[in-house]
Amino acid sequence: MPELPEVEVTRRGIAGPLRGACVLRVRLGKPLRWPLGCAEATLSGHQVGEVTRRGKYLWLPLSQSPAADGAGRPAAGADNPTTGGLLMHLGMSGSLALLPQAPAPGPHDHFDLVTDRGTLRLNDPRRFGAVVWSPALDAAPAATLLQRLGAEPFDPLLTPESFHVRLQQRRAPIKAVLLAGDVVVGAGNIYACEALFGAGIHPALRADRISRPRAARLLAALRSTLARALELGGSTLRDFTDVHGASGAYQAEAGVYGRAGQPCARCGSPVQRRVQAQRSTYFCATCQRR
Repeated sequence: MPELPEVEVTRRGIAGPLRGACVLRVRLGKPLRWPLGCAEATLSGHQVGEVTRRGKYLWLPLSQSPAADGAGRPAAGADNPTTGGLLMHLGMSGSLALLPQAPAPGPHDHFDLVTDRGTLRLNDPRRFGAVVWSPALDAAPAATLLQRLGAEPFDPLLTPESFHVRLQQRRAPIKAVLLAGDVVVGAGNIYACEALFGAGIHPALRADRISRPRAARLLAALRSTLARALELGGSTLRDFTDVHGASGAYQAEAGVYGRAGQPCARCGSPVQRRVQAQRSTYFCATCQRR
């Protein structure tokens, strides 16, 4: 599943090329998780703004281009949106590609945003991804989808103290709290396992039993893990590639994830695997204490 580093790598890959691009048309394939929320034709003639990210969602702001005409002419009608954007989620297996010359769509190509800078194509074999029109980030449906997200991991307002306070309010295992994303976003399964290993914290330890110093170590480990993943283009275990088709390389550096039975690089004890909330958890029982 694409996690925060993979989504941010994708954002960086499309933000520059699409900034100022004019939408020529939109193509929909098989239905995704939610409907688009507007007629495809009404997006023609819109101009793409600065692509941003919130958690694992991408926001493509769109505004009516004053120069739109011909193939990019906005459709007539009172319901034609003039400003807003597309909220995109890659789901479990999605990836975005920016194609200068797009070939005919394949069976898993479910959305094309055709612009004068190329075609942004969503490929999603499992169809858990989403592309949804919203009049603004702080208006429904975008606001509804984003309202429960926690702090961004690199937000300077997220301090070790505030992080510890939030953990004290949760009685669930710390691994589950990280995955929930309502305390801090971005710690999907791979990076939660790696951050807990980096901080020396057992994944089954209750969040409210983590001391302030250990919470500070965990936040630092989460930030360093995500930063390193960004440097390496994210992780590719099955489907993820960046917008140019390149795979991520972080998985080759993982300390515990996917290494069950192999010796821990720190102490030599075998890395263990357990299932928590139907997700595989990898850890070193010697280095990670309750």
